[in-house]
Amino acid sequence: MNNEATLDIGIGGMTCASCVARVERALKKVPGVSGVAVNLATESARVQLATADAAEAAAPVPAVNMEARLRRAVRDAGYEPRAANTMLDAPDASPWAGFAPIAWGLALSAPLVLPMLGDLFGLHWMLPALWQFLLATPVQFVLGARFYKAGWHALLNLSGNMDLLVAIGTTAGWALSVWLWLTAEPGAMVHLYFEGSALVVTLVLLGKWLEAGAKRQTTSAIRALHALRPEVAHLIGLDGEVDVPADEVLVGDKLIVKPGERFAADGVLLEGFTQVDESMLTGESLPVAKEVDSLLTAGSINGDGRVLMRVRAVGTDTMLSHIIRLVEDAQAAKAPIQRLVDQVSAVFVPVVLGIALLTLLGWWLSGHSFEMALINAVAVLVIACPCALGLATPAAIMAGTGVAAKYGILIKDAEALELAHKIDTVVFDKTGTLTVGRPKLLELACVPEDAQNRQHAQERDRDGGLPRAEILQLAASLQSGSEHPLARAVLASAKAEGQALLAATDVSAVPGRGMQGLVDGRRLLLGSLRWMDELQVGLGPLAASAAQWQAQGATVSALAEQVTQGGLERVVLLALMAFGDEPKPAAKQALDALRARGLRVLMLSGDNQGAAEAMARRLGLKPEAGEVMAEVLPGDKAAQVLRLKAGGHRVLMVGDGVNDAPALAAADVGMAMANPDGGGTDVAMHAAGMTLMRGDLLLVAAALDISARTVRKIRQNLFWAFAYNVAGIPLAALGFLNPVFAGAAMAMSSVSVMANALLLKRWKP
Repeated sequence: MNNEATLDIGIGGMTCASCVARVERALKKVPGVSGVAVNLATESARVQLATADAAEAAAPVPAVNMEARLRRAVRDAGYEPRAANTMLDAPDASPWAGFAPIAWGLALSAPLVLPMLGDLFGLHWMLPALWQFLLATPVQFVLGARFYKAGWHALLNLSGNMDLLVAIGTTAGWALSVWLWLTAEPGAMVHLYFEGSALVVTLVLLGKWLEAGAKRQTTSAIRALHALRPEVAHLIGLDGEVDVPADEVLVGDKLIVKPGERFAADGVLLEGFTQVDESMLTGESLPVAKEVDSLLTAGSINGDGRVLMRVRAVGTDTMLSHIIRLVEDAQAAKAPIQRLVDQVSAVFVPVVLGIALLTLLGWWLSGHSFEMALINAVAVLVIACPCALGLATPAAIMAGTGVAAKYGILIKDAEALELAHKIDTVVFDKTGTLTVGRPKLLELACVPEDAQNRQHAQERDRDGGLPRAEILQLAASLQSGSEHPLARAVLASAKAEGQALLAATDVSAVPGRGMQGLVDGRRLLLGSLRWMDELQVGLGPLAASAAQWQAQGATVSALAEQVTQGGLERVVLLALMAFGDEPKPAAKQALDALRARGLRVLMLSGDNQGAAEAMARRLGLKPEAGEVMAEVLPGDKAAQVLRLKAGGHRVLMVGDGVNDAPALAAADVGMAMANPDGGGTDVAMHAAGMTLMRGDLLLVAAALDISARTVRKIRQNLFWAFAYNVAGIPLAALGFLNPVFAGAAMAMSSVSVMANALLLKRWKP
């Protein structure tokens, strides 16, 4: 059994893809760790812990202090361990927060840069060397101290990162200036490079500040979800209504919710009527009417009614917490394409240091001054910082999953996000997905029986069969504990006709066929016509009715009884029931939208072929083109998906219930559709890579669209990040870029990657 758990740790001080790789290596060395995913954009790590047996086999280290050991590993690697979700839980900071060091850097660098600008207008003046030294040194060693600290830790770990490149490059420029100043002839005007080192440090700090602001925007979706939790709940206690912290609410408590307030927990409406804004959950802007027995969701907003609710889930068990966890999981995960970045970053900094050394030696040995050779080598070090590489993928994933969640599309993992745009076949479950999922009992036909076929002859009515009312009572009693849509339809009909339910015992489900049990001394079986055929139960005089109902698209079920005659057991038919469901309002439009994207659309149903094809035609599907798979048992749905995959198709499976979970997991991408009553949603959500929080089928095409756009942004970001370094390093090595321009370009590369990812926030379904 897999007891694998996860721990989240915040990490401060990471600056580039190389930092991510180093932290991952450090955490993976801790005994008991089975996997690590470090995210530069959220400045956090998600650590998977091995099962207890595996951990003991690896090393006999007690698990009680695991979090402390992980934090120590982060600190030993040269970074600052922080509380999880530091970026998410922090209050909204001022737009200028953290700008003070940049302001000091700009103020101290400006007098050094102004003479360079004056040269453009024929004004030749320069500060004395001592003044340049006094202005540049605080920038280099006070404001730039973070680069030295992080670079030193990188060296201790025999690795490299952006900070090491900046520290080496700017220190070389500063040291060259000091050497030229101290070795110059008295009174000679020597060109120094203090302005280059000071301005590079300032520009890199400016780039990191702009990058931090963009990171806060990428986490805005999660921050908004966290903010939905109310602080106070109105509890009905022994002394009447009292205000208590929302964290103290327990399952079973009764809460008063006033107009305009958010619900503090998931629950059931006990008294009152209201309209509820559930846009935070489903993306649906219109309020939803709620009456007695309706389900309520934590974080949604009560309308104009004062209502009483009973709590059914609190804390991490609420739907809001599930949503937050799913989005956080997606934003913490790595897309498969990120593996390429990890492989490159592992060798990037050592390669850059080698290129910088070759640049220095090449220029110097070819007859140029050591001064020029060193400046070109510094430009190589500065422009090669791999910040943009580390941000390219997570920034786009965070922006894409965040905006999708805003509109009710929850993307569970980055792999589903990356694969969804490659889909060529979409398979829909029928009931509850393409249809409303609330079938009604349309017809109930009883079988006339003669005395030879029953032991209970005394219970016959005028024409030899059981009365319709008694048949309905028996069927409803047998299904009283079932959550199946057809069972609910029978129970609703029995309730409407005032039927009292009888006690049912020894009730058991027969997977894919129906259910059986004892009611009022009778052994009853209720299920599909396929099951009746397997039991060799003939439909007799009701065969024509069954065929007619199926031709009209109804689902037909049979109620039978197991009897003993002459010492032999046999099953006899009691009645047939016809159920009708309706297509969802936008189902046909949604299927057309998917076809317009060039996708093949199929329907999967457990109904008989006639009923499935009739509903398919109402949805615009073509049974003759193989777009309907009927009479599929719940356990065989996954096999049908695997058969399509074996045929070379990339399959998206869309389902809504527990019996769809295996097929959702088997597909390339599983997409769960939340039920209005929540039935089966949790299981489906865990099995699927994506979840639609409302039953709008148009969101299926929207989910594929945001997937394609997000992957496009990832590729754009990676292209520009790689292209920037591929073009920038040779230009710097050949002397076409000075360190100041290289520093500005390096800083802006990270900002441009973040800005490009943030364009996804403008997306709408």
